[in-house]
Amino acid sequence: MEDLLRPIYQERASQSNTLGTLLIEKRNRNSPNTDRFDAILLMIVKELETALYIKHYDIGEQKAALYVVSEGQLKDWIQLGTNRRVIDWIMNGKILFDRNEYIITLRNKLDDYPLEDRKVKIGIEFAKLIRRYMEGKDFFESNHHLDAFNHIVHSLHHLARLSVIENGFHPELTVWNQVKQIEPQIHKLYEELVEGEEPIEKRLELLFLASEFLIHSRTKIGIQHLLDVLNTKETSWSYNDLLNEPELAGYIADLTVLIDYLVEKGLIEAVKVETKGHGVYHRMYKVSNE
Repeated sequence: MEDLLRPIYQERASQSNTLGTLLIEKRNRNSPNTDRFDAILLMIVKELETALYIKHYDIGEQKAALYVVSEGQLKDWIQLGTNRRVIDWIMNGKILFDRNEYIITLRNKLDDYPLEDRKVKIGIEFAKLIRRYMEGKDFFESNHHLDAFNHIVHSLHHLARLSVIENGFHPELTVWNQVKQIEPQIHKLYEELVEGEEPIEKRLELLFLASEFLIHSRTKIGIQHLLDVLNTKETSWSYNDLLNEPELAGYIADLTVLIDYLVEKGLIEAVKVETKGHGVYHRMYKVSNE
């Protein structure tokens, strides 16, 4: 496959804009790591008119895809966890071209994965976990058990990913295999939910109780990045300020629920600021001093 793809990547590799090229081949017939293509060429470039450029090829009886990605987009994928396959591609792909050991350096950084690099991703996963958990609980209390089941499965998935990141690893596509080794307790909860023989209502009731404890035990590390951002200002934040803070860009879809949850738990304080309207106040937020 490498020989067949060489004409596709060789010309681009000679350009100064190209930082590195990797070849990722399909592991088995239905492997999710290559979107069922026989091979993926991942080319990382300094700059690109669009953040991502993709082209598909037929080569004899096989099919391949070229992914040209800007360095900025790649960093967003890694930091925000929005494209989990890319970690696998970088760590396990075959290096075809590597300008000034760019890919080798990136692999070493991903392998080390210091806490400072993990904080943002931990915060984003925690926010997603809280949204799914709270929405699932609402459905459960309204007797919509199948909808509650769907949300609690997703919340456990975010809890699993959070556990993996917390332990210094990048979540893989097969995250439950990782969790089984890292934190069997979470894996056991997942098994009990999806394979348990008790009525769904009883399984959900037990899962919500167990999840409450596991969420509580992770709250401190889960919100550290958010609190660090809030503490960059001595004054309180409006919600719009938070929404437009670049450091919180990855939280946007789940930020309202997360803030409300933390206010309820007394970890963030909701501050009333007078408006011109009688009895109407702006609702602002700051880290609680309690």
